[in-house]
Amino acid sequence: MYARSTTFQGMPGNIDAGIMFIKGEAGPMLDKIEGCRGLSMLVDRETGQCIATSSWENEAAMRASDDQLRPIRDRGRDILGGSMQVDEWEIAVMHRTHHGACCRVSWLQGDLDAMTETLRVGILPELEQTLGFCSASLLVNRSAGLGCATTAWETRDAMEASRSSADDMRSRTARDAGGEIIEVHEYELAYAHLHVPEMA
Repeated sequence: MYARSTTFQGMPGNIDAGIMFIKGEAGPMLDKIEGCRGLSMLVDRETGQCIATSSWENEAAMRASDDQLRPIRDRGRDILGGSMQVDEWEIAVMHRTHHGACCRVSWLQGDLDAMTETLRVGILPELEQTLGFCSASLLVNRSAGLGCATTAWETRDAMEASRSSADDMRSRTARDAGGEIIEVHEYELAYAHLHVPEMA
């Protein structure tokens, strides 16, 4: 399974228009493309940053969709009123009990196989015991040596309450991967229409 993420550095006042665009146009269009397994959108209403991520059955389907989706991405950028960056990933881990209301995203550099193993064996069992936990995923970009770990939570209160334990888990993952934590950001989960199978 693969994923393409588009990070928009938009204007905070345009967030709702961006969400409407995803729900009304981008999501339904993606549903019709062969090999697409869904779309999600994370938003930060304070900064205007949004991440739209589409998932794909294989790398070929993802690449074949690029020309078709470029106008949609450009329209999203125009609606949100900012710049955008597109990244492609392999989905290494996907574990979901249900969709949540918000997400914490951590970007880490290091040994991606070690990162994947630590998340599967060491981190997931702990997360499953954490109040309000909904799902966890790990996307990897092997050429960049970059991992993107996302956890979803039932409520913002639950996410905030998990910060201390999440810091410990993240530090352990970075250490086991012989790497470093690049960035951590928390978002509202504005749209979740995903059909990625369990990969834990």
